[in-house]
Amino acid sequence: MGVAKAWSFSEISANLALLHQQNGNQSPSRIAGGESKHHHHHHYRHHRHNDWWRRWRSLATQQRKKIPWSLVCGLMLFILGLISLFAGHVASDLEWYSQRLVTHSLGRLGGNRREPIDIWKSKYSKFFYGCSERGRNFAPAKREQSSNGYLLIAASGGLNQQRTGIIDAVVVARILNATLVVPELDHHSYWKDDSDFVNIFDVNWFISYLAKDVTIVKRVPDKVMRSMEKPPYTMRVPRKSPSEYYLDQVLPILLRRRVVQLTKFDYRLANDLDDENLQKLRCQVNYHALRFAKPIQDIGQRLVMKMRKMAKRFIAIHLRFEPDMLAFSGCYYGGGEKEKFELGEIRKRWKTLPDLSAKEERARGKCPLTPYEVGLMLRALGFTNDTYIYVASGEIYGGEDTLRPLRELFPNFYTKEMLANEELEHFLPFSSRLAAIDYIVCDESDVFVTNNNGNMAKILAGQRRYAGHKRTIRPNAKRLSALLMKRDKMDWDTFAKKVKSCQKGFMGEPDEMKPGRGEFHEYPSPCICERPLVDEGSNHDEDHLLEQVPVKSKAKVPSKVYEGE
Repeated sequence: MGVAKAWSFSEISANLALLHQQNGNQSPSRIAGGESKHHHHHHYRHHRHNDWWRRWRSLATQQRKKIPWSLVCGLMLFILGLISLFAGHVASDLEWYSQRLVTHSLGRLGGNRREPIDIWKSKYSKFFYGCSERGRNFAPAKREQSSNGYLLIAASGGLNQQRTGIIDAVVVARILNATLVVPELDHHSYWKDDSDFVNIFDVNWFISYLAKDVTIVKRVPDKVMRSMEKPPYTMRVPRKSPSEYYLDQVLPILLRRRVVQLTKFDYRLANDLDDENLQKLRCQVNYHALRFAKPIQDIGQRLVMKMRKMAKRFIAIHLRFEPDMLAFSGCYYGGGEKEKFELGEIRKRWKTLPDLSAKEERARGKCPLTPYEVGLMLRALGFTNDTYIYVASGEIYGGEDTLRPLRELFPNFYTKEMLANEELEHFLPFSSRLAAIDYIVCDESDVFVTNNNGNMAKILAGQRRYAGHKRTIRPNAKRLSALLMKRDKMDWDTFAKKVKSCQKGFMGEPDEMKPGRGEFHEYPSPCICERPLVDEGSNHDEDHLLEQVPVKSKAKVPSKVYEGE
C-alpha cells in the first residue's frame, strides 16, 4: 500500500509540472519530451535518477528562460514521492515481519485458534504468573517514631467488602507516610458479626509481612494518646479518592493532630494509581499479607481435602441468593405474589432505592442467576452430572426448594455444613468467619463459578488470575438472561451452543485481562506478568528473536471456541 501511495504521489507531482509547461506555451515536442523522460523514470530503478536529473538541467539551460516556481515545486514534490516510495517499502517489510513474528508467538501459545477450549483449565495459564515484588526505587517504610502520625481505619460491610478497605488502608498509610493501626472491623452491618481482625486474619503475619513497606502497630501507644489535647480527628473521605486528595486534605490534619481516623473505609481509594509500586503493594496485601487465622485456615483446608478425596477435581459455586440481596436487586424470580410481598417488605429498609421494573432489570443483566439457571449454564458448557460441586452460600431464599433443581442437575452436591458437621459449630455465630471458610474452598477449587458480581466474586476472580488464571466462570448475565427466557423454545443442543457462544470472554482466560478494565481487585493487571515464550526444539532465527520478547509482551492470546462449534 505504501508503494502505491508513493507512486501515485510522484505521478501527481510530474503532472503538475507538465501542466505548467502547457500553460507556458512550450512546444508540443518539449512537452512530449518531458512526458517521455518522466515515463522513462517511471519504469526504471532509483539508480537512473541522476541521469534523468542531468538531462533535465541541460534542457532547462538550453531554454535560457527563468525556471517557473511552480515547476520547481512540482519537482520537489516528485522527489518527496521517491522518498515516500522508499519508506513505504521499508514500512511494509517491517509490518510483514512483525505480523509474522506475532503470528508465530500465538502459534506457540495455542496453535489452531479454532481448537476446543478446556472447560476445566486454561491451557495458557502456564504462560502467566503473579509478580507483585516492589521496585528497587520503592523506599523502605518510615519507622513509627519518624512517621507523620497514626492512621486509624474503620472498615465497612461484610468480610470481602472490608477486605478491600484493609488493602487500601495499607496503601493510604504508605501515601501519607503514616503508621497504620490494625484496622477495626465493622460490627454493625447487616451481618451483625462482632469478629475482630485477629479472629479472621493472622495479625502477626500481616504486620511482619508488610514491615518493609508500611509500619503497622496493633494500637496507638498510650503515651501518644495521653499527650493529645483532643481525641483523634474523625473524617470520611469520598469514594475512590486519588492519592492527591489524601495528600491535600488528610495529610495536613494528620500532621497537626497526630492521629486521624477514617470511617466507612471501603472503596475510598482510586482504582487506578499512577505509581505502579502502589498497585503492586495492593497485591502484596491481598494475596500475601492477608492470611486467614489458623482455626479458619485449618478447617478450610480440611474441607478441600474432603472434596479432593471424593473427586480428582471439583467446581466451587458462590451463590448469592440471600433474601436481602434479592430484595435490593429489585428483580423477580418466579415465586408469585408471596415472593413479591416478602422481598418488597425487605426492600423498604432502604429508603432511597428507586422503583424498578423487574423485567427491565433482568434484560439489563442486573439480576443474579437462580441456582437452577447456574446449573443449566454449567451443563450447557459441558460439565457432566457426575461432576462434584461445592456450594458456598449464606441463607438461600426459598431454602431447599430453591436448591433442589441444582441438586438434580449435579447430584454430587456439597456445602460446608454437609462436610464439616460438628467442626463448624464454633463458627456458626460468625458470618464473616463462615465466609472466610467458603473463600478458602473456592480459591482452592479447580473451577470457580459465581451467579453475581459481588465483592467476593470480584476478589476471588482477581486472586485466581494472580495464581495463574485458574478457571473462573462468571455469567454473561445480559445475554444469558435473554437466552434463558427462550429456553423452552429450542432443543438442548441449540441451547447449549448458544450458551457457549454467550460465555466467550467470561471464562477467566488470560486474554480477558485488559489494563484499566473493571475494579483493580478483579483485574490486577499490573501484578500479572507473562513468561517469555521459548521453543527449545527450534534453532530458526525467528525462534531466537521470539525468545527476546519481553515478559509484558503485547502479543495477544487468540480467541477460542468450545467443543461442538
